[in-house]
Amino acid sequence: MSPARPPRPSRRRLLQATGVGLGAMTAGAGVWAWCLDELPRTAGPAGGSPVVDPADQSFLQVIAHADDGLYFMNPDLEQSLRAGARSVTVCLTGGEADGRNAGRRAADPAAVPRNRPAFARARTNGLRAAHAAMATGDPAAPWDLATISLLPGFQAELHTLRAAPHHQLIFLELVEARAVWRARATSLRGLWLGATDTLPTLRPAGTPVPRRFHYTRDQLVETLVAVLDRVRPTVVRTLDPNATHSRRPPPASPDHDPRLAGLRYYDHQDHTASAYFAQAALAAYRGRARYRPAVVENYLGYEAAVLPNDLDLPAARHKARLLSVYGWADHRRCGDPAGCGDRKVGGSALNGSSRNWTRSTRLRAPGSNAWIRVAADGRLAAFAVLGGAAYCWTETRPGSGSFGRPAEVGGELLQGQIHAVRRPDGALQLFATRTVLPGRNASHRREVVTAAQHGTAPDGRPRFAPWESLGSPDPDPVRSLEIGFPAAAAAPDGTVHVFVRTWDGNIAHRSGPNGSYWSLWERLEGTVSTLQASPQIVDGLDACVDSDGLIHLVAASARTVAHWVSRGAGQMPRPAAVTGLPQPAGPVSAVPLADGVVRIAYRRAVTAQVLIAERPRTVGTWRVAAQCEAVGGYGRVAAAPVGSGDRMVLAARDDAGALRLTMAQDAPGPWQTGRVPHSAAAGVTQDAVGRAVVAVLGTDGRLHTTRQASVGPGGPFQGWRSHAGAAGRRIRRETR
Repeated sequence: MSPARPPRPSRRRLLQATGVGLGAMTAGAGVWAWCLDELPRTAGPAGGSPVVDPADQSFLQVIAHADDGLYFMNPDLEQSLRAGARSVTVCLTGGEADGRNAGRRAADPAAVPRNRPAFARARTNGLRAAHAAMATGDPAAPWDLATISLLPGFQAELHTLRAAPHHQLIFLELVEARAVWRARATSLRGLWLGATDTLPTLRPAGTPVPRRFHYTRDQLVETLVAVLDRVRPTVVRTLDPNATHSRRPPPASPDHDPRLAGLRYYDHQDHTASAYFAQAALAAYRGRARYRPAVVENYLGYEAAVLPNDLDLPAARHKARLLSVYGWADHRRCGDPAGCGDRKVGGSALNGSSRNWTRSTRLRAPGSNAWIRVAADGRLAAFAVLGGAAYCWTETRPGSGSFGRPAEVGGELLQGQIHAVRRPDGALQLFATRTVLPGRNASHRREVVTAAQHGTAPDGRPRFAPWESLGSPDPDPVRSLEIGFPAAAAAPDGTVHVFVRTWDGNIAHRSGPNGSYWSLWERLEGTVSTLQASPQIVDGLDACVDSDGLIHLVAASARTVAHWVSRGAGQMPRPAAVTGLPQPAGPVSAVPLADGVVRIAYRRAVTAQVLIAERPRTVGTWRVAAQCEAVGGYGRVAAAPVGSGDRMVLAARDDAGALRLTMAQDAPGPWQTGRVPHSAAAGVTQDAVGRAVVAVLGTDGRLHTTRQASVGPGGPFQGWRSHAGAAGRRIRRETR
């Protein structure tokens, strides 16, 4: 039996009790908290059963090196493998490095014989063991090895897990760059930039592939298109296509080709180039006969090591244990003289922890706190990006809880989640970023885009104008690749303001009356770039308008939460006092409440614990008002006001990949658990009746929602409802 909960304190008493911050909260008086033992294990939305059928999901991971998914895509990768859905991982390079399979603690690593084919095979064996452990619990589970022809005249290795044949690994074995950033024409980056016409493969020891192959850029793209066509994934995972630059100069290189010149980045050049090729393949796949719109997730690589850690210790340790399997830390026998794992990863029981990469999992797109909104007629409209295009689900009638099939809202190579704003006239306006791939008349760049609602279709769906480019605050194409994801707010006078992180760690903005006739990009006052070790402003902004008409902008910095606020209604926000809040582990979500109060919700670095901070109008100083019992997870905490007063709804991912949600008024209620595997951040709002609604984009590409059975803080959430997904080329377009 759960212990009785203490009486809820009033907000005034709460603020008095919490004092200046988190330190005052640990004493126990007047604290918002809910105990892990109180959390319903099988109660709440969706009961004890997942609402996403494994048969309706399929996952494709595109990685550069064998360990990339283990370092950067877990825990998501393991959760999808354990779900029993089809999963295919394509590893582009052999990862042969210097050919010495020796750890950093070896007595004399340089004395280990150089054997690149054997080392490439050892890395393959390590990845098979780690994937078998994730999928079946047995790292020694056998695999079947064969060749596969994805492109006429080319062959690659296909590994199939015998106990779970829906789980496969494909190795193209292209030669790797053999350096994190040193320019080398014979590399994925060289192939992408045209510094080499072809990139050769490296035949691993014992491979059934009969000979070496040489891939052109177009052939590599077509190979990945063939994989997409074969798998028809609902989720595509890649590495980061928008790595952040470092102030350190690039290392000297014997290759002086000007096409290879450029900045130095925090990430490995193979990671970035592999993501470019994946983007190009996704763009080419869209027009194919068997096209299936997919959720696309891009994971940060080495940059995660210079940002605050965002996983709790249990998740990080589990991640490291799987890397220990890959790294052959148990010295197991696998029957292959080439080796059974990658000793460079380490040799201790927690070898993965030798790299700070195990302490974080970050998506390049930080997710939106505003992708489900109430339209002018009271219907809910939810927006998502699938296959690079935007889609809109609309309620069949206000408050019905039933959504029809999504309509395509256009767009191409959009990334992340849509940020939707409702203007004072009731019209919706969408914001996103898109990538423009290099071509005959186009340079490789990213830009902010917007689509404004222009009327309503006869069936109640909002109609949108074609997407309009707002350009980039960094017009240089190379710099534009590093811009962040937009947050926007509509002022009471109808002016829409959009904010985005710039390449140098600052914030820029544009404004437009009624979302049009946009001003030029300008830097927001008060941001100072410090790219020595990590960006000053970390992506994951949010903006809101309080009950007095003031615009608030919040952002995670390298050390605390940064805050800007208007001095008067309709004015641009200016730097506010230093918040002094604990270091954030990721995006920050802002919630405007009554009486000029603004709350924010975010995860604390290192522990992943959800914190709620509040800024009353009369006090004007931020205080940590609640700390939620740790349930792990990572990413944005979705939050929105419900009703009037200070009631709000929260939703966050936990360590198991499930969704935790709760209502809060004065103090939060207990978390409820929704076992819905989903992408990025949840969406939260209230419907036309006043009931709280939580929505997620499932890993099956469908919209899933739950809402309260009745209005009010005590109204329980009902079971989850699944709504139709996009239907590939049969989807109808609504961009008139």
